[in-house]
Amino acid sequence: MLHKIKFLIPLVALLAVSCKKFLDVNTDPNNPVTVEVSKLLPTTQRTLGDALSMDEQNGGLSEMLAVYTHQMTTREEADKYGITGVDVNIQTAWSKLFSSTANPGTSFPVYGVMQNLEDIIAKSTDAGNLRYAGIAKILKAYTYSVAVDVFGDVPFSEANKLKEGILYPKFDDDAAVYESLFALINSGIADLTNTTAPNPQVPGADDLMYSGNVARWTKAANTIKLKLYTQIRKVKNVTAEVTALLNGGNLISQTSESFLVPYGPNAATDDRNPGFYTYFATQRSNHVSPWFYEIMKGYNPRIFTGNPDPRIKYYIYNQVNATQNPREGNQTEYRDGPFVSIYFGSVGPDRDRSQQNTISLFGIYPVGGKYDDGSATIATANSGTGAAPYRLITYADRLYLEAELINTGVITGDARTKLSEAMAESFKQVDYVITNYVKPAQTVPALVSSPAVTTYTENVMAEYDAASTEKKLEIIMTQKWLSSVGSAVDQYTDIRRTGYPVVFDPSDPTMAPGGRVQPPINGDPVNPGNQKSVPVQLSRTFALALPWFQTELESNPNAPEQKNPSTYKVFWMP
Repeated sequence: MLHKIKFLIPLVALLAVSCKKFLDVNTDPNNPVTVEVSKLLPTTQRTLGDALSMDEQNGGLSEMLAVYTHQMTTREEADKYGITGVDVNIQTAWSKLFSSTANPGTSFPVYGVMQNLEDIIAKSTDAGNLRYAGIAKILKAYTYSVAVDVFGDVPFSEANKLKEGILYPKFDDDAAVYESLFALINSGIADLTNTTAPNPQVPGADDLMYSGNVARWTKAANTIKLKLYTQIRKVKNVTAEVTALLNGGNLISQTSESFLVPYGPNAATDDRNPGFYTYFATQRSNHVSPWFYEIMKGYNPRIFTGNPDPRIKYYIYNQVNATQNPREGNQTEYRDGPFVSIYFGSVGPDRDRSQQNTISLFGIYPVGGKYDDGSATIATANSGTGAAPYRLITYADRLYLEAELINTGVITGDARTKLSEAMAESFKQVDYVITNYVKPAQTVPALVSSPAVTTYTENVMAEYDAASTEKKLEIIMTQKWLSSVGSAVDQYTDIRRTGYPVVFDPSDPTMAPGGRVQPPINGDPVNPGNQKSVPVQLSRTFALALPWFQTELESNPNAPEQKNPSTYKVFWMP
């Protein structure tokens, strides 16, 4: 398995064997029946990051959802909204989150995030180590909120209760699960800040996210609540709750406080960001979406037109230059200078041509790959460190949430100022991640205070000033979408509950090839010209939720029938 930390994981109690005393192996030191919470916590945090990541090899939620949110295209099942309950990505992500037995695709059984968090809560509460309990409760609330956001109803009240004899947990109503998460977060904060708890053991380096920093965990917990309140604002009046949170001021308030799962370079263990796998994959299947690219280039006629995004060289690495022919000698389906990709939903003749050493890849941000310095070299495992974190909630996200809440009348304030602050923080975040986490060998120019960033921001704000209230919301959400590249779970939620950003619709002629302001050249290296028409065929309409893991439904008599992803609505959807 590509990404793992070599901590001891509880497996199964070994059968007793009668032997002479000196051959007694009743206790296997490499497979203990119980494991210290200091060992469980870091592997659980990393498994959570893996489950949500853009992992092309093992599968993560963002690997699917980046396609559904049109930042990535692929030839795999996510194309054409085609994910089903038997898809390997669903299998892997569900198992990493919910499994209490074996994790598919591995040579050994491991427990999922939820089971490990339950174990941490129980063990640390019994031992009086309430800081561990508090961290685990906050992580549990966050993880369940994500599970509800993408799946709807999930096992909750009866989940991970094998000791109580519950083998087949029921699926709880998604709204009821969500409501319980606020109390769970509050309980986690109370444990963290309990000054009378004995805490004979406290988290430090074993807490990969905040090194046991109580103040930062408390801020993260409150910011999670802010996000959840924002997500349910259409089904519940949350003005009082949001106002209280903001007035309390105890939320993520600087770049270094962002809620992240860190990854590292390839050393004694391979701890690189799972999204970096595409750099050394023998069959690259994840492409940067032309829709995402064109918005960044300023080609899209409906938003940020003629305003190129200065982050494009940080987000996208091109393996060819503007005039170079594809190395395989094949036509490409979509090419604009050095950028090479395929369309979402395409069934065109060039969709499946090999472009292993030609397609454009995600860059130094978000996966720790290469900054596009124009070298146009074939990507390899040495093209970056892969040490980019997976971002759960950033300070920029918090500011975008506030801008949305003001725009929609949930709270009072200046949405324009919040948007401006959020954009500034988005650029600062790129620099911060590159400098403090990725630490590349190549020279990467800073974004903050650059003339290109100033011009881009001024143009966005001018477009915002001229927009209607609804168009202002689209601008806010589209900037948030651009900022959160690589972390697609919240993007998927935002699109379903706000309608923004507008996603690629191949049936809309203004979005189809030829409907844009500056059509790119086609992929024919011999006869380049305006983009040719590309036929598309969708499996279904936009998926309103991901299907449940089919094996779970078939093995659990208390599970529901499989949903129709095109019609099933999560409770917070309008």
